Amino acid sequence: MEGGNQSRISEFILLGLSNQPEQERLLFFLFLVMYLITVLWNLLIILAIRTDSHLHTPMYFFLSNLSLVDICFTSSAVPKMLVNHISGNKAISYTNCLTQAFFFSWFAGLDSIILASMAYDCYVAICAPLYYTMIMTQKVCVRLAAVCWFWACIHALIHTIFLTRLSFCGHNEIHHFFCDLSVVIRLACSDTFLNDLMVYTIGGLTTVMCFIGILISYTRIFVAVLKIPLAHGKKKSFNTCGSHLIVVCLFYGTIIAVYFNPTSTHTAQKDTASAVMYTVVTPMLNPYIYSLRNKEMKAALTMLFTRKPDNLSL
Repeated sequence: MEGGNQSRISEFILLGLSNQPEQERLLFFLFLVMYLITVLWNLLIILAIRTDSHLHTPMYFFLSNLSLVDICFTSSAVPKMLVNHISGNKAISYTNCLTQAFFFSWFAGLDSIILASMAYDCYVAICAPLYYTMIMTQKVCVRLAAVCWFWACIHALIHTIFLTRLSFCGHNEIHHFFCDLSVVIRLACSDTFLNDLMVYTIGGLTTVMCFIGILISYTRIFVAVLKIPLAHGKKKSFNTCGSHLIVVCLFYGTIIAVYFNPTSTHTAQKDTASAVMYTVVTPMLNPYIYSLRNKEMKAALTMLFTRKPDNLSL
Protein backbone atom coordinates (compact mmCIF):
# COMPACT_ATOMS: atom_id res chain seq x y z
CA MET A 1 0.00 0.00 0.00
CA GLU A 2 1.45 3.36 -0.96
CA GLY A 3 0.44 6.99 -0.86
CA GLY A 4 -1.69 9.01 1.43
CA ASN A 5 -4.60 8.72 -1.05
CA GLN A 6 -5.08 5.07 -0.06
CA SER A 7 -5.27 5.85 3.64
CA ARG A 8 -8.08 3.98 5.38
CA ILE A 9 -8.01 6.21 8.43
CA SER A 10 -9.80 9.57 8.32
CA GLU A 11 -8.97 10.59 11.89
CA PHE A 12 -6.66 9.89 14.81
CA ILE A 13 -7.39 9.73 18.53
CA LEU A 14 -5.16 11.89 20.74
CA LEU A 15 -5.08 10.01 24.05
CA GLY A 16 -3.57 13.01 25.85
CA LEU A 17 -1.66 12.87 29.10
CA SER A 18 -3.93 10.75 31.23
CA ASN A 19 -6.95 8.46 30.99
CA GLN A 20 -8.12 9.25 34.52
CA PRO A 21 -10.88 11.92 34.60
CA GLU A 22 -9.66 13.48 37.88
CA GLN A 23 -6.10 13.79 36.59
CA GLU A 24 -7.37 15.14 33.26
CA ARG A 25 -9.25 17.97 35.00
CA LEU A 26 -6.16 18.90 36.99
CA LEU A 27 -3.95 18.75 33.90
CA PHE A 28 -6.45 20.84 31.94
CA PHE A 29 -6.30 23.73 34.43
CA LEU A 30 -2.52 23.36 34.79
CA PHE A 31 -1.96 23.51 31.03
CA LEU A 32 -4.46 26.35 30.61
CA VAL A 33 -2.62 28.44 33.22
CA MET A 34 0.81 27.62 31.76
CA TYR A 35 -0.38 28.41 28.23
CA LEU A 36 -1.85 31.78 29.24
CA ILE A 37 1.32 32.66 31.17
CA THR A 38 3.46 31.67 28.16
CA VAL A 39 1.48 33.81 25.73
CA LEU A 40 1.16 36.79 28.10
CA TRP A 41 4.82 36.95 29.17
CA ASN A 42 6.22 36.40 25.71
CA LEU A 43 3.92 39.11 24.35
CA LEU A 44 5.17 41.43 27.11
CA ILE A 45 8.77 40.68 26.12
CA ILE A 46 7.99 41.55 22.49
CA LEU A 47 6.11 44.70 23.49
CA ALA A 48 8.86 45.84 25.89
CA ILE A 49 11.52 45.41 23.20
CA ARG A 50 9.37 47.14 20.60
CA THR A 51 8.61 50.19 22.77
CA ASP A 52 12.03 50.72 24.39
CA SER A 53 14.56 52.24 21.97
CA HIS A 54 17.44 51.08 24.22
CA LEU A 55 16.56 47.50 23.32
CA HIS A 56 16.71 48.01 19.56
CA THR A 57 19.87 45.90 19.30
CA PRO A 58 20.62 42.56 17.57
CA MET A 59 20.44 40.63 20.84
CA TYR A 60 16.93 41.83 21.63
CA PHE A 61 15.86 41.58 18.00
CA PHE A 62 16.56 37.83 18.12
CA LEU A 63 15.00 37.60 21.58
CA SER A 64 11.75 39.10 20.26
CA ASN A 65 11.86 36.54 17.43
CA LEU A 66 12.37 33.77 19.98
CA SER A 67 9.39 35.01 22.03
CA LEU A 68 7.19 35.06 18.92
CA VAL A 69 8.34 31.55 17.98
CA ASP A 70 7.66 30.30 21.53
CA ILE A 71 4.08 31.61 21.35
CA CYS A 72 3.55 29.91 17.98
CA PHE A 73 5.34 26.75 19.13
CA THR A 74 3.14 26.28 22.19
CA SER A 75 0.01 27.31 20.26
CA SER A 76 0.61 24.57 17.70
CA ALA A 77 -0.05 21.88 20.34
CA VAL A 78 -1.70 23.08 23.56
CA PRO A 79 -4.98 24.76 22.36
CA LYS A 80 -6.10 21.58 20.56
CA MET A 81 -5.52 19.57 23.72
CA LEU A 82 -7.57 22.06 25.76
CA VAL A 83 -10.39 22.04 23.18
CA ASN A 84 -10.42 18.22 23.20
CA HIS A 85 -10.86 18.21 26.96
CA ILE A 86 -13.73 20.75 26.89
CA SER A 87 -15.55 19.01 24.04
CA GLY A 88 -14.87 15.51 25.33
CA ASN A 89 -13.83 14.52 21.82
CA LYS A 90 -10.22 13.38 21.44
CA ALA A 91 -10.41 12.89 17.69
CA ILE A 92 -8.37 14.90 15.19
CA SER A 93 -8.88 14.57 11.44
CA TYR A 94 -6.13 13.26 9.17
CA THR A 95 -5.75 16.69 7.53
CA ASN A 96 -5.65 18.56 10.83
CA CYS A 97 -3.15 16.09 12.22
CA LEU A 98 -0.80 16.67 9.28
CA THR A 99 -1.33 20.43 9.60
CA GLN A 100 -0.46 20.30 13.29
CA ALA A 101 2.62 18.18 12.56
CA PHE A 102 3.73 20.75 9.96
CA PHE A 103 3.42 23.78 12.25
CA PHE A 104 4.92 21.96 15.21
CA SER A 105 7.93 20.86 13.12
CA TRP A 106 8.26 24.38 11.69
CA PHE A 107 8.39 26.15 15.02
CA ALA A 108 10.48 23.44 16.73
CA GLY A 109 13.09 23.75 13.98
CA LEU A 110 12.86 27.53 14.06
CA ASP A 111 13.42 27.56 17.83
CA SER A 112 16.63 25.61 17.32
CA ILE A 113 17.91 27.88 14.52
CA ILE A 114 17.04 31.10 16.39
CA LEU A 115 18.94 29.85 19.45
CA ALA A 116 21.97 29.19 17.21
CA SER A 117 21.69 32.73 15.78
CA MET A 118 21.60 34.17 19.28
CA ALA A 119 24.70 32.17 20.21
CA TYR A 120 26.51 33.65 17.20
CA ASP A 121 25.42 37.14 18.27
CA CYS A 122 26.86 36.50 21.76
CA TYR A 123 30.08 35.23 20.20
CA VAL A 124 30.56 38.35 18.07
CA ALA A 125 29.65 40.66 20.99
CA ILE A 126 32.25 39.12 23.32
CA CYS A 127 34.98 37.88 20.97
CA ALA A 128 34.91 40.72 18.42
CA PRO A 129 33.41 43.74 20.23
CA LEU A 130 35.19 46.32 18.05
CA TYR A 131 33.63 44.86 14.89
CA TYR A 132 30.24 44.06 16.43
CA THR A 133 28.34 47.02 14.96
CA MET A 134 29.86 46.40 11.54
CA ILE A 135 29.07 42.67 11.53
CA MET A 136 25.65 42.60 13.22
CA THR A 137 23.98 45.39 11.27
CA GLN A 138 20.20 45.70 11.10
CA LYS A 139 20.22 44.42 7.51
CA VAL A 140 22.27 41.35 8.49
CA CYS A 141 19.98 40.59 11.44
CA VAL A 142 16.80 40.86 9.35
CA ARG A 143 18.25 38.68 6.61
CA LEU A 144 19.50 36.11 9.13
CA ALA A 145 16.05 35.97 10.78
CA ALA A 146 14.37 35.64 7.36
CA VAL A 147 16.67 32.73 6.46
CA CYS A 148 15.84 31.08 9.80
CA TRP A 149 12.08 31.31 9.21
CA PHE A 150 12.37 30.19 5.57
CA TRP A 151 14.65 27.20 6.16
CA ALA A 152 12.58 25.97 9.12
CA CYS A 153 9.44 26.20 6.95
CA ILE A 154 11.07 24.22 4.11
CA HIS A 155 12.33 21.67 6.63
CA ALA A 156 8.80 21.16 8.04
CA LEU A 157 7.22 21.11 4.57
CA ILE A 158 9.53 18.30 3.41
CA HIS A 159 8.57 16.15 6.40
CA THR A 160 4.86 16.85 5.88
CA ILE A 161 4.99 16.02 2.17
CA PHE A 162 6.71 12.71 2.93
CA LEU A 163 4.08 12.07 5.61
CA THR A 164 1.29 12.23 3.00
CA ARG A 165 2.76 9.24 1.14
CA LEU A 166 2.14 6.95 4.12
CA SER A 167 -0.92 4.75 4.57
CA PHE A 168 -2.69 4.47 7.91
CA CYS A 169 -4.95 1.44 7.94
CA GLY A 170 -5.01 0.02 11.44
CA HIS A 171 -4.23 1.47 14.84
CA ASN A 172 -5.20 5.17 15.02
CA GLU A 173 -4.59 5.98 18.69
CA ILE A 174 -1.78 8.45 19.33
CA HIS A 175 -0.28 8.17 22.82
CA HIS A 176 0.40 11.88 22.93
CA PHE A 177 -1.40 15.21 23.31
CA PHE A 178 -0.53 16.38 19.78
CA CYS A 179 0.45 14.95 16.38
CA ASP A 180 4.19 14.62 16.82
CA LEU A 181 5.92 13.71 13.57
CA SER A 182 7.82 10.69 14.90
CA VAL A 183 4.76 9.30 16.69
CA VAL A 184 2.54 9.60 13.59
CA ILE A 185 5.19 7.88 11.44
CA ARG A 186 5.21 4.91 13.82
CA LEU A 187 1.46 4.43 13.24
CA ALA A 188 1.84 3.92 9.48
CA CYS A 189 1.21 0.49 7.98
CA SER A 190 3.28 1.24 4.86
CA ASP A 191 7.04 1.47 4.45
CA THR A 192 8.43 4.37 6.52
CA PHE A 193 12.07 4.07 5.43
CA LEU A 194 12.11 7.38 3.48
CA ASN A 195 10.34 9.20 6.33
CA ASP A 196 12.83 7.89 8.89
CA LEU A 197 15.65 8.82 6.54
CA MET A 198 14.34 12.40 6.26
CA VAL A 199 13.95 12.69 10.03
CA TYR A 200 17.50 11.52 10.71
CA THR A 201 19.14 13.40 7.83
CA ILE A 202 17.35 16.72 7.22
CA GLY A 203 15.82 16.99 10.70
CA GLY A 204 18.77 15.57 12.57
CA LEU A 205 21.31 17.49 10.50
CA THR A 206 19.58 20.82 11.14
CA THR A 207 19.38 20.21 14.89
CA VAL A 208 22.92 18.83 15.16
CA MET A 209 24.44 21.64 13.05
CA CYS A 210 22.71 24.27 15.19
CA PHE A 211 23.86 22.51 18.36
CA ILE A 212 27.45 22.28 17.08
CA GLY A 213 27.32 25.97 16.13
CA ILE A 214 26.21 26.82 19.67
CA LEU A 215 28.96 24.65 21.19
CA ILE A 216 31.63 26.27 19.03
CA SER A 217 30.35 29.77 19.86
CA TYR A 218 30.32 29.11 23.60
CA THR A 219 33.68 27.37 23.57
CA ARG A 220 35.23 30.47 22.00
CA ILE A 221 33.28 32.73 24.37
CA PHE A 222 34.53 30.74 27.37
CA VAL A 223 38.15 30.95 26.17
CA ALA A 224 37.79 34.70 25.51
CA VAL A 225 36.24 35.33 28.94
CA LEU A 226 39.07 33.45 30.71
CA LYS A 227 41.53 35.88 29.12
CA ILE A 228 39.76 38.89 30.67
CA PRO A 229 41.92 40.02 33.62
CA LEU A 230 39.23 41.72 35.70
CA ALA A 231 36.61 39.73 37.62
CA HIS A 232 34.00 42.41 36.86
CA GLY A 233 34.61 42.01 33.13
CA LYS A 234 34.22 38.24 33.37
CA LYS A 235 30.96 38.57 35.31
CA LYS A 236 29.58 41.06 32.79
CA SER A 237 30.46 38.76 29.88
CA PHE A 238 28.82 35.74 31.52
CA ASN A 239 25.72 37.80 32.34
CA THR A 240 25.46 38.79 28.68
CA CYS A 241 25.02 35.20 27.52
CA GLY A 242 24.16 33.35 30.73
CA SER A 243 20.40 33.52 30.17
CA HIS A 244 20.73 32.23 26.64
CA LEU A 245 22.89 29.32 27.79
CA ILE A 246 20.25 28.27 30.34
CA VAL A 247 17.53 28.35 27.65
CA VAL A 248 19.75 26.30 25.29
CA CYS A 249 20.32 23.64 27.98
CA LEU A 250 16.58 23.40 28.71
CA PHE A 251 15.60 23.14 25.04
CA TYR A 252 18.31 20.79 23.78
CA GLY A 253 18.29 18.67 26.92
CA THR A 254 14.68 17.60 26.35
CA ILE A 255 15.11 17.33 22.54
CA ILE A 256 18.05 14.95 23.00
CA ALA A 257 16.10 12.95 25.58
CA VAL A 258 13.24 12.38 23.10
CA TYR A 259 14.80 12.15 19.64
CA PHE A 260 18.43 11.10 20.11
CA ASN A 261 18.01 8.09 22.35
CA PRO A 262 17.75 4.44 21.25
CA THR A 263 14.19 3.49 20.29
CA SER A 264 14.28 0.62 22.81
CA THR A 265 14.48 3.11 25.68
CA HIS A 266 11.39 5.05 24.55
CA THR A 267 8.06 4.75 26.34
CA ALA A 268 4.87 6.72 25.68
CA GLN A 269 4.96 8.24 29.17
CA LYS A 270 8.63 9.21 28.95
CA ASP A 271 8.29 10.80 25.50
CA THR A 272 5.15 12.70 26.51
CA ALA A 273 6.77 14.03 29.69
CA SER A 274 9.80 15.23 27.72
CA ALA A 275 7.51 16.79 25.09
CA VAL A 276 5.69 18.72 27.83
CA MET A 277 9.05 20.15 28.89
CA TYR A 278 10.02 21.59 25.51
CA THR A 279 6.54 22.49 24.22
CA VAL A 280 5.08 24.07 27.36
CA VAL A 281 7.53 24.47 30.23
CA THR A 282 10.54 25.86 28.33
CA PRO A 283 8.56 28.52 26.37
CA MET A 284 6.91 29.53 29.65
CA LEU A 285 10.25 29.84 31.50
CA ASN A 286 12.14 31.67 28.74
CA PRO A 287 10.71 35.15 29.50
CA TYR A 288 11.45 34.72 33.21
CA ILE A 289 15.01 33.58 32.54
CA TYR A 290 15.72 36.53 30.26
CA SER A 291 13.97 39.15 32.38
CA LEU A 292 15.16 38.05 35.82
CA ARG A 293 18.83 38.00 34.80
CA ASN A 294 18.74 41.14 32.68
CA LYS A 295 18.66 44.66 34.13
CA GLU A 296 17.80 46.25 30.79
CA MET A 297 14.83 43.95 30.31
CA LYS A 298 13.68 44.54 33.87
CA ALA A 299 13.82 48.29 33.29
CA ALA A 300 11.91 47.97 29.99
CA LEU A 301 9.18 45.85 31.60
CA THR A 302 8.91 48.27 34.52
CA MET A 303 8.58 51.17 32.09
CA LEU A 304 5.95 49.23 30.15
CA PHE A 305 3.82 48.69 33.26
CA THR A 306 4.22 52.24 34.59
CA ARG A 307 3.72 54.01 31.26
CA LYS A 308 0.44 55.82 30.77
CA PRO A 309 -1.91 54.23 28.19
CA ASP A 310 -1.98 57.35 26.01
CA ASN A 311 1.85 57.26 25.78
CA LEU A 312 2.03 53.60 24.81
CA SER A 313 2.43 53.41 21.08
CA LEU A 314 3.77 50.81 18.68
